Amino acid sequence: QVQLVESGGGLVQTGGSLRLSCAASGRTFSYYAMGWFRQAPGKERQFVAGITWSGDITYYADSVKGRFTISRDNAKNTNYLQMNSLKPEDTAVYYCAARRGSLVTSALYDYWGQGTQVTVSS
Repeated sequence: QVQLVESGGGLVQTGGSLRLSCAASGRTFSYYAMGWFRQAPGKERQFVAGITWSGDITYYADSVKGRFTISRDNAKNTNYLQMNSLKPEDTAVYYCAARRGSLVTSALYDYWGQGTQVTVSS
């Protein structure tokens, strides 16, 4: 079992930055690929960014490429999502997810956090 707790969400103006953190506990964090997803009101949950267990490969949705950066610190059992140049359309609840095995962009993750709200004002 892996428990995931997100933090770092909040209200920011257009063009601002936030850094989300996802702290993991339970099974060995370093064996899990990690992903970030988001869900806006009335919309489906969508993949935002992902990173392999070793941190050597990352993948981003086209909508955030060049603005968001995912990283991880296996020694701290934490992964991060640095979000820059935020836009109102980035407003959503952001979820951290863990998956034993390869990085995927679908929602086929084994464990999910409770989510953290990100609101970007125009």
